[in-house]
Amino acid sequence: MGADTEEFDLPLSRAANERLHALIPGGAHTYAKGDDQYPEHLAPVISHGRGAHVWDIDGNRYLEYGSGLRSVSLGHAHPRVTEAVRRELDRGSNFARPSIVEVDAAERFLATVPTAEMVKFAKNGSDVTTAAVRLARAVTGRPRVALCGDHPFFSTDDWFIGTTPMSAGIPAATTELTVAFPYGDLAATEELLTRYQDEVACLILEPAGHAEPPPGYLEGLRALADRHGCVLIFDEMITGFRWSEAGAQGLYGVVPDLSTFGKALGNGFAVSALAGRRELMERGGLRDPRERVFLLSTTHGAETHSLAAAMAVQTTYAEEGITDRLHVLGERLAAGVRDVAASMGVGEHVVVRGRPSNLVFATLDEHGRPSQEYRTLFLRRLLAGGVLAPSFVVSSALTAADVDRTVDVVGQACAVYRKALDAGDPGPWQGGRPVKPVFRRLA
Repeated sequence: MGADTEEFDLPLSRAANERLHALIPGGAHTYAKGDDQYPEHLAPVISHGRGAHVWDIDGNRYLEYGSGLRSVSLGHAHPRVTEAVRRELDRGSNFARPSIVEVDAAERFLATVPTAEMVKFAKNGSDVTTAAVRLARAVTGRPRVALCGDHPFFSTDDWFIGTTPMSAGIPAATTELTVAFPYGDLAATEELLTRYQDEVACLILEPAGHAEPPPGYLEGLRALADRHGCVLIFDEMITGFRWSEAGAQGLYGVVPDLSTFGKALGNGFAVSALAGRRELMERGGLRDPRERVFLLSTTHGAETHSLAAAMAVQTTYAEEGITDRLHVLGERLAAGVRDVAASMGVGEHVVVRGRPSNLVFATLDEHGRPSQEYRTLFLRRLLAGGVLAPSFVVSSALTAADVDRTVDVVGQACAVYRKALDAGDPGPWQGGRPVKPVFRRLA
């Protein structure tokens, strides 16, 4: 790979992206993977991956971060996971009745997340967060959903997407039933619950984000939910496993009524989970005398090889201390990036944030404002150096040498960043249109 960005080209990926756009709306099955998220003509199309590396169809190898939207926390093709899946493939994957694998997987999950009493599996995060919301509305008899407005994503379903700039096709009446509260502000949340007294079915939030919860915040939220009679839902898609094997609820010791898991649970295989108190979960079962709730009923939710992958992931985390390893790797990366950014004079412009196991970076302009133009410049230099990093979220497959190599490449990117700041214009180093925010009204 050439060290000069201008020499770095991806002709085969460029052609494949045209084919993708011709056949698939957006050119990808996840908006966050779209080529609009990458510098113009520098959106690699992947051939394969192993461990912390992926290869594009042009033959380039990259160190990869944020793999699978944070789902591949053990690295690609992890042997314990692939072997567990391989064992199930020859045994069939979907039957007319539950497989014994389903109860094994449920027992394993509830042993890993002992704050929950029952669990139901599905294929993606949106299904289980929406099931949690539906269940909360059913048990409370209330229509409104209160979500944390500081967290970027909860579901592809109308109750959430209607609150984003991409709300086309969603009736206003649906969106009006969703209200927002700010993270970390108990007084504002109580004011919201008082304003909509006896109307709010649930509070749903990621229990932690790029900063630690303020002292007493989650405990206070638990008390607020109890006092106002609403269901507390933790979205643990990201915090699950990366914060602790039992999620943020296991780390901080605050038990929600319902919680949702996914991403790291399958190490790239499609599996998610809705877990929670038996009293609530049984409303979607066959042993409760009250009106039934259509909780989750999916053709592929109990696909055996994905459940086998989830069990292997949980075993690997427990036996190999994966969460601790993610934190050690992330701490090394964050320290290295901060040091090299400071040494290049851009320490206030290339900023690393978040828990070490879940790092993101911000690219700020000369006035300290978030800049898509500077992000474009930064990503171009990373790609040219063999680093594919929409974020700095680590996997346990990385080595210390991989992290150090990443820091070296970041240093090269920071040198160019400094030139752009001095010139007061990142344009000459962008190489085309800037990368775009995922949520926007027009393409």
